[in-house]
Amino acid sequence: MKIFITGAHGLAGGNIVEALQGMGYELLTPTHRELDLLDCAAVAAYLEKQQPDVVIHAAGVVGGIAANIKAPVRFLLTNMDMGRNVIYESYQAGVKKLINLGSSCMYPRNSEKPLTEEMVLTGELEPTNEGYALAKCMCTRLCQYLDQENPSCQYKTLIPCNLYGKGDKFRTERAHMIPAVIHKLYMAKKEGRTEVSIWGSGKARREFLYAGDLGDCVRYCVAHFDTMPNLMNVGLGHDYTVDEYYEAIANVVGYDGTFTHDLSKPEGMKRKLTDITRLRAFGWQPKTCLENGIRKTFEYYLTSEK
Repeated sequence: MKIFITGAHGLAGGNIVEALQGMGYELLTPTHRELDLLDCAAVAAYLEKQQPDVVIHAAGVVGGIAANIKAPVRFLLTNMDMGRNVIYESYQAGVKKLINLGSSCMYPRNSEKPLTEEMVLTGELEPTNEGYALAKCMCTRLCQYLDQENPSCQYKTLIPCNLYGKGDKFRTERAHMIPAVIHKLYMAKKEGRTEVSIWGSGKARREFLYAGDLGDCVRYCVAHFDTMPNLMNVGLGHDYTVDEYYEAIANVVGYDGTFTHDLSKPEGMKRKLTDITRLRAFGWQPKTCLENGIRKTFEYYLTSEK
């Protein structure tokens, strides 16, 4: 089986590649220099030449709250254009099986109950990452429309919760919360600082999945593609407060100072917890607990900083 993986050198894609290696598949993992996903003609030509059996669309421009607020146009257009090119040109090239990676940002903001797949596009999106969310919604709907028009096509979407792990970005404004906090607390410890500021109240709740577990889930999906649901959350099924993440990271990093809260800073959605009923019924569950995931990510951070 020949599998084309977009974003194969990023956080999600890199962990997917690692999980699929050694399984007997031929993996197509072009770099951005080798294939610009924003170039529709180039994507079409690549797919026509390679004729993959499965496409996994994991590429995307991602970032935390600050990055999304600063550049909503980029987050909307780049993710929308890449998704359109990869998904529709795969269809045009005759690819029958595709896995699209969505995002839990696609769900309505401030839901107090766990987010079920039926809730996509049923309410107002979180303003701090609306552009990114709209692009992900468009890609998901495109997959569903293609399935609807052509029953022989199986274009399915996984909706992961927030990710962290090997391949993460730690220093830039594109960093998500866990890698950003790892860097922040490590530097505070290194510089002897005894106080660190947390954006917002610290009470917002978040669900973070170790990226290696997402890779393992995609491996399982490829092996059980026909029984995989058309739309499925991938998460833990439980969440933690931002304060709890800071405390867990501090324990791993060795920071023993105090925390303050900057209420002038945005903290995004109050809660964003996925319902994983479909995932459990499908037969897969995550294997990495928060402490082990943070420890592995911190070890990668120390290696990548050298």
